[in-house]
Parts: sequence; C-alpha cells; structure tokens
Amino acid sequence: MSLSDLVDSIEEVEVQQTDQNSPLHSVKSFEDLNMNANLLKGIYNAKFAKPSKIQEHALPLLLRDPPEHLIAQAESGTGKTASFSLAVLTRLNRDDPSAQALILAPTRELAKQIVGVIKELAKFTTATITTIVRQEQGGSLPERVDGQIIVGTPGSVGDLIKRRKLGVSGIKTLVLDEADYMLDLQGLREQTLHIQRYLPRSIQLVLFSATWDYRITQFTEQFVRGPRNHIRLPVDKLTVKTIRQFYIDCEDEEDRFEMLVALYSIMTISQSIIFVERRDTADKIARRMRNRHHAVSYLHGALTPNERDDIIADFRSMKSKVLITTNVLARGIDISTVNLVINYDLPKTRDTDDNRVVPDPVTYLHRMGRTGRFGRRGVCVNFIHDRISFEDLQEIENYYKCEIRRVPIAPLCEYGTSLEEQKEARIDKMEEFFKQAMKNV
Repeated sequence: MSLSDLVDSIEEVEVQQTDQNSPLHSVKSFEDLNMNANLLKGIYNAKFAKPSKIQEHALPLLLRDPPEHLIAQAESGTGKTASFSLAVLTRLNRDDPSAQALILAPTRELAKQIVGVIKELAKFTTATITTIVRQEQGGSLPERVDGQIIVGTPGSVGDLIKRRKLGVSGIKTLVLDEADYMLDLQGLREQTLHIQRYLPRSIQLVLFSATWDYRITQFTEQFVRGPRNHIRLPVDKLTVKTIRQFYIDCEDEEDRFEMLVALYSIMTISQSIIFVERRDTADKIARRMRNRHHAVSYLHGALTPNERDDIIADFRSMKSKVLITTNVLARGIDISTVNLVINYDLPKTRDTDDNRVVPDPVTYLHRMGRTGRFGRRGVCVNFIHDRISFEDLQEIENYYKCEIRRVPIAPLCEYGTSLEEQKEARIDKMEEFFKQAMKNV
C-alpha cells in the first residue's frame, strides 16, 4: 500500500464549523489555496506532493477571512505541523518585521523540530522564525527577541513576555501543539493561560491535540473566546494498521534484559528507540549494554538541554542508531529512519478518579508512532516479564481492538537440555523471527 493510499484510507473525518450554513470545503492540491508562489515552491521542495487528510480539511478553515479558531484532534505524523505552519506563513505581512504568530510546544525538542519544518517550508520566502528555549539548565534567555514567527515552550516564552523582552501586540495567531500533553505536564497549563492574558483579544487560536476528552473541552472553554471550528481525525486507526506489534514473554527481570541485548543486531538495521518509564532505568540499561560493547545513547529530562540537543542531533544524523529514552521523546519527534520501537516498560499513568497507576494506551500509541511515521510501516515490540505487565498489555490490546502477537519462543524449563543451551536456542529463534518481521519495513 502506498503512502497516499494509507493517508487516504482515513475516511472518518468529523468537521464542525462555526457557520453551519457554509458548505464544507476541502482541497486536493496546494494550488487550490492560492498561496504565494515562493511558499508553494517551498512546499514542493520539502517533498509535499499533495495535502494530507488533516491538511485537506484544516487549511481551508485556517485561511478563512476573517480568521476563525480551529480546535483539531490529529496525531503526530499526519501532517499537522505543516498545516499550522502553512497557515501562519500564508497570513504573514511580509513588510512587518514584528512578531505576528506565536507557536507553543510542550518540550524544547518539539519546539526545535517545529522550527525546522517552518524554515523548510519558508525556504524561498523572507519570513523570519525564532526559537525561544533555554540553552542550558537554568540558563538565561535573550535580552531581546525579534522574528515574525516565534516558537517556544510556555515557560520561556512567558518569562520573556512578562519582562517585556518579546513584544506581542502584533500577534495575530496563537498555535498550541500537543495541547493534551501540555495539560499533563506540571505548570504548562497555567503558564499557557498566563501568556494568553498578554495577547490581543482578536487573536486566532489554533489548537492541536492527539486526544479529545473532557480536559481538552474544558481547557478550550477557558481559552477560546467566541465560536470555533472542530476537526476530529481518528488517526489511531492508521497508526495501529501500519505498525506490526509483538510481545516477548520473558521469564523475569534479568531475562528481559538478556532478550533486549539479544535484539541489538536487529535494532541497528536502521534505527530503534527503547522506551523506559524511569530515568534510572535508562541509565542502568545504557551502562549494562555499553559494558557489553554495544553502542547506545540515552536521553531523559535530567540531562542538560545542550546534552539533549547533541543526543538528538546524533540520532537524526544516524551517528547513533539505538536510543534509550523516557517519555520525553514519546510525543512529536519525527525521525523517519526509525523502524523499530521497543517498550522495555509499558507506559503507565495515574487515574484521575481514584489515583491508581494504570496502563496508558494514549502514550503507548505515541511511543509506537515514533515508527511508522506518516503511514510508513514499522515494528513495535513489548517486553512482558510478570503478571502485571501481561495484564497491562491486554488492556492496551483491548483498548485499540488490535492483535499484539506473541513472539513464538519456548519458555525455559528444568528438564531436557541445559539452561544455557535453551537460552541460546530461544535467542536464535527470536533473532530469526525478527529478521523475517523486519523485512519490507
């Protein structure tokens, strides 16, 4: 199935408009949007052949005059970043050098990636784009910020606005990317609402969220003044459909690590991400794998921003092929060469009703979505090592109504061949299984 076939296979796009009498309008080519010739040149130079499903429906609404709010549900990998980037670039007054659009992202890694997309699309225009993120842990921010499009995290942007280092009187569009994740991270909701108080009342709000629940509805009620358009895109069906999912039934904690090490040769065929829940787990696994002379890198929130930037840069350039990380990379990071995701730990969240720790299907989807980007195929492997992890996997499987296949390796037993011979046979069988599974990925 081709990329265009996969993207077009998403049929259930729900669109709710401010003006119910206005006909629903979607576009099949970028020329239909009457964009500037230099912007179109950037679009095709960036290898965008035609609008994705979210772009088909979002861009006509985003470019209406007068501007209207848009609240959209769309996962990373569907073309949402280009949707709001193209809308912002189209609305820019090229003769006005002041800040005209503000884009907020929950992490510095995602903010920098957004800037990369905008700069690529704006390559043949005169648009100026500025990133606002701290370069060091606790580091200072610039004394003055200039640029027509400002991209940053809520804390850094809010600090500059409060100290009057960033003028916002000319801001016409505010974009919130990964809004549901912002609600999950401590302080980002309040920081974002605080920024809004400084912005013009006439501002156009564009909000993208991967999930749609009561928190998003409640947040938009606080944030958006007046009527708004809604788009809901059930992209989870696309992601689940194009990624092959498996689980490895490990004997115990130590066997889980041995199975991970055994997969190393498969991981380096292109690139792989190993997800863990805790920073100390990432440190421990990386140390043990390096002790066995396996080249791996690791990334988590305790590292300095400069260290994180260097690790991401090495991974993007394929200097590093295996990356161990916490959920800091579960959202929004687009690295097309990743074809294998491993959940060493299944993702957990805390139930807001009774405070229990429960499986987290949404984060599972985002982790899995680091491969299979924009309809490409990929493989996701889950490690199960006890009863709780098996029950958690079953809940995730039931949530998405999909099959997560068991890797057919025999359990260790006390009879017959030695345990060492059994372990070698299991590893050989597992390697052969994944060599076949990774074909055509």
